[in-house]
Amino acid sequence: MGKAGKALKRVLDIYGISQNKLAVIMGTGRPNVHRWVNEIRDPVADTVLEIRDALNQINPAAAEEFIRLYLGDADDETQP
Repeated sequence: MGKAGKALKRVLDIYGISQNKLAVIMGTGRPNVHRWVNEIRDPVADTVLEIRDALNQINPAAAEEFIRLYLGDADDETQP
């Protein structure tokens, strides 16, 4: 559990995006984003796409990095 959460946490940190900003863009509550970031609950597949779309609205590079981390290795520290 938590691959999406690890990727999301890293992207939010790298790009300085707040959980609240992501929640507002997604039209969801900040507690949902908090649960994903803290690996309390994994987002379902459709929600992963919604996260990507919301990140793309905020910063396209953040959306690309999220998907790269999610599909690759979220623990890989060698990538920016």
